[in-house]
Parts: sequence; structure tokens; C-alpha cells
Amino acid sequence: MEQDRGDQGVAQKRKMSYRQRWDELQMTKTAAFWSLVGAVALTMIVGFSWGGWVTGGTAQAMAAQSAQDAVVKRLGPVCVTQFQQNSGKEQILKELEQTDSWKRGEFIEKQGWATMPGETKPDSLVAAECGRLLLAKQ
Repeated sequence: MEQDRGDQGVAQKRKMSYRQRWDELQMTKTAAFWSLVGAVALTMIVGFSWGGWVTGGTAQAMAAQSAQDAVVKRLGPVCVTQFQQNSGKEQILKELEQTDSWKRGEFIEKQGWATMPGETKPDSLVAAECGRLLLAKQ
């Protein structure tokens, strides 16, 4: 008879729905802790890999680069204006066109157009932007 009860208990569990089995599930504290740790680790992996999360240092570096790019974009037209004030600009522009692309910034620095008002030396990034703007206007 006891064997019949055991078989009935197994038969009853087989007849239970998934919802009923889920409701009867009791997780131990250890299993709950490690499940939580796994979920946190997985969230961090997905966040940093595909979610666009960055560390504080990376965010600061990105902000500094963005600020520098913005300054160069704003100072490039000033350099072009300084070029426009030159009397022999057509001849100098032809020389700029004939200069190798990697030497154009240096050429503009030598002309003094990349030296901003109040500065003592030219900015190489501004000179490169200036060269790009001057050749794009043609």
C-alpha cells in the first residue's frame, strides 16, 4: 500500500502544470545569491559590450576630444580669414594645392595663418583644418 501512495505522489506531480510546479519551487539562499551575481555580471557584460556604457576615464577622454574638435572647427574659419587678408593669396593657394597633403598643415603654419590672435605659436590641428577648408572652397 505504501508503494501505491508513492506512485500516486509521482503521478500527481506529473499531472501538475508548469505554473503549479513553479509555485512550489523554493530556491535556497545560496542559489538566489549566485543567480543574482550571475545576473549582475551578465548585465555588466552586455552593458559595456553592446549598451554603450563607458568608464569615467573613457567619458572624460571622449569629452576632451570632443571639446578639442569643437575648438578646431571654430578656429579653422579664423585661419581662412587670415589667409584672405593676404595680398598674394592666389599664388599661395596654388602652392598649397601643389604641396603634399601631409605637409599642408606645416605650410600653413609657416605662413602664420594658424597662429591665433593672442597666441605665440601656430596650432597644427587648426592648420590642418584651415588647409581642408581652403581647398574645399575651390
